[in-house]
Amino acid sequence: MFILKRQDVDISSVQHPRKDQKIPILTYQGMTFRLLNVFQATQEEEARSLWRELTDNQGKACVLLEEPERYSIWGKVRLDQLTSDIPATGSSSSGEGGSPLLVQACLLMLQSMYLDIEDLMGTKQGSAFQRDVMAVFQKGRFSQAETADAVQQLLTADPLNSLQPPPWQESQMVLLLQEMYRLGKSYFGNTGFTRSVLDSLQDLSSQERKAFLDWLGSSQAGALWK
Repeated sequence: MFILKRQDVDISSVQHPRKDQKIPILTYQGMTFRLLNVFQATQEEEARSLWRELTDNQGKACVLLEEPERYSIWGKVRLDQLTSDIPATGSSSSGEGGSPLLVQACLLMLQSMYLDIEDLMGTKQGSAFQRDVMAVFQKGRFSQAETADAVQQLLTADPLNSLQPPPWQESQMVLLLQEMYRLGKSYFGNTGFTRSVLDSLQDLSSQERKAFLDWLGSSQAGALWK
């Protein structure tokens, strides 16, 4: 959509509707954008690649902001969407997708497993895990996870600061958790990885964490992640 410089935009923040934290926002020509991802100054190609993936392939309205010390990608959003109190728990009333909280929590767990594999086993195994995860997404027909770049984005971008979590069904998230458990046993050789992965849920508020764990415990994947 746009490639802009710092002097072209205004950056401020608004209060998160449910948490004691601020949400950074970028304003350009009356439009509001929310921070999606940040890259270091040495990662220009990675930043441009993700920006092109989001704008050209996924059709999202995004700004690539170029600054001397970093690159950042921002997604267009209405200000009232940021400040409205989105329901935190349970299924969506429309039945068309699971709760954003469930998607965010599953992504936190997935990213934790990915980082543990890459840190402990190296980038080669991390790349293998990315391919295995992409196969899971293809098997379950997950939206917004069809390409390698999209999977890379899901494995690295902060899901709690995403413009909008993917609209995955609860059945898809059960499948994802079951497949994550299977992959975890394969990569780590035992089930000791579950504690570290579940610790990633500390990034949620206590209320959100309890809601997700209650849902997990009642789901078909609950017995695996005790």
